Amino acid sequence: MFKRLIPDQIVNTVYDIDLKALKAQGVKGIITDLDNTLVSARTPLATPKLVTWLDSVRDMGFKVIILSNNNSRRVKRFAEPLRIPYIPAARKPTSRAFGEAVRQLGLKPEQAVVVGDQMMTDVLGGKRAGLRTILVTPIARNEEGWGTRINRVIEKFALRSLRRKGLWPSDKGGR
Repeated sequence: MFKRLIPDQIVNTVYDIDLKALKAQGVKGIITDLDNTLVSARTPLATPKLVTWLDSVRDMGFKVIILSNNNSRRVKRFAEPLRIPYIPAARKPTSRAFGEAVRQLGLKPEQAVVVGDQMMTDVLGGKRAGLRTILVTPIARNEEGWGTRINRVIEKFALRSLRRKGLWPSDKGGR
């Protein structure tokens, strides 16, 4: 039941993603969550470090799109100065928005990867859409809304079950 919650890779932050390895695997696009993945939920704009990282991502030839459950105002304010396309109010983990993100990138599902901080939305939604997934450690859990807090409780239960069944190897991180 919980196998779709297992990401293909786990890293601490987006800065720890091995972009060269992704490129070698044929990945051409990154579908990324916003809040607690790129910046904390209360950080309105990209940090200078994130801008530099995004520039290097694009310099390597990757296409990027932000896929967020947050509202249009929040996502637009963040994405437009960076000239990054975005899909707000995505209703993750439904797979429709993931499919739309792949379409907007002009790629096939096997050419894209989903990056996010939640197993219940980003990983599950990405897996349901046939995409590879990378789970990052949330930037600021103390800023999460009630919906995310509920997801974190379910995540803990799922992790316990996956570990008990031997489906969450110790090298997948401590989460």
